[in-house]
Amino acid sequence: MTQVDVIVIGAGAAGLMCAAQAGYRGRSVTVLDMGKKPGRKILISGGGRCNFTNENASPENYLCGNHHFVKSCLSRYTQHDFIELVDRHGLAYHHKTLGQLFCDNSAQDIVDILLTECEWAGANIALRNEVLSVARTDSGYRVITEQNSYDCESLVVAAGGLTMPKLGASPIGYKIAEQFGLNVLPTMAALVPFTLHQHDKERFEGLSGISIPCAVSSENGTSFKENILFTHRGLSGPAILQISSFWRAGQAVTINLLPEVDLKEQLAQWRETQAQKSLKNSLSAILPKRFIEILHDSKAIPDCNVNQLTHSQIDELTNYIHNWQIKPNGTEGYRTAEVTLGGIDTNELSSKTFEAKKAQGLYFIGEVTDVTGWLGGYNFQYAWSCGFAAGQYC
Repeated sequence: MTQVDVIVIGAGAAGLMCAAQAGYRGRSVTVLDMGKKPGRKILISGGGRCNFTNENASPENYLCGNHHFVKSCLSRYTQHDFIELVDRHGLAYHHKTLGQLFCDNSAQDIVDILLTECEWAGANIALRNEVLSVARTDSGYRVITEQNSYDCESLVVAAGGLTMPKLGASPIGYKIAEQFGLNVLPTMAALVPFTLHQHDKERFEGLSGISIPCAVSSENGTSFKENILFTHRGLSGPAILQISSFWRAGQAVTINLLPEVDLKEQLAQWRETQAQKSLKNSLSAILPKRFIEILHDSKAIPDCNVNQLTHSQIDELTNYIHNWQIKPNGTEGYRTAEVTLGGIDTNELSSKTFEAKKAQGLYFIGEVTDVTGWLGGYNFQYAWSCGFAAGQYC
């Protein structure tokens, strides 16, 4: 039996951040993780370069049933605080579009910073140590693993969601929450590519690898303006991943294929400058040729020259291109999703400490909670923020 002040379940972004903070307060801390190495999800994020935060992070960039909860969390440890931390460690990083920050070299650099912080704080990390059970004791909690038994005053669950099962994702965090009477909201894959119905899949199968800058909207009116990417299974790309968090089964998504162009005006201009040119060839100058050919072959766009278009055809074509609707068959699921939507109801937790209101000394942080950020470093920032917050109190 090993006695420590704090056990953290999960050596991911939130868990490691929390462990270091608790250790700096003089608490004895052990982090338990079933994997062979810490920070596995960090290592594969951002194409191996880890989009570790976003300069524009604000509560508006998150989905949560309790808006105040996210606001409270982000206000006490901001993106600027994390940037200051990586600057102190000499991390080489660069800015990308929309406020995203990436490592210059490797995501391993972020993991190394977290491990260094844990080492300096005296936090111990026990890998290949799967948690089998958790129980309440007179003085706190007992955690039984494959290798050992631990007694602790404070137990922090940072076990992640259900995404990327090949990295060891498991529902243990939700099970612990339910064991202690906390409400767990339904979960689903988010920031995830769409799959298409068979007829659409066959229709667009030749477009795999083609990317188009678009504005994609969900039925609830949420919209994102970034690229979509055709894949051999369906649709992906930043705009699709973003909108997937707002999409529900059976709904359509609306895609403005030319968000920067007023097609009606463009057609009027072409009638002046290239009236005899085929509509198909004209449109191929502003949208991918193979995509236009598929629309042409399926009679979605008229087979005529620009000057032969009637007013009603112009209206129909403009509406089609600016409001192209497609109904996904589903998503690729947790296998390729970046985050899990839903999870532990944040109304069950203190927005200041992340302690469960129904179980003193039990904390839940990170993806296991019902907080889901947009694509672009927002989910990592939430991990840093809630890890820091819980680490001040656990």
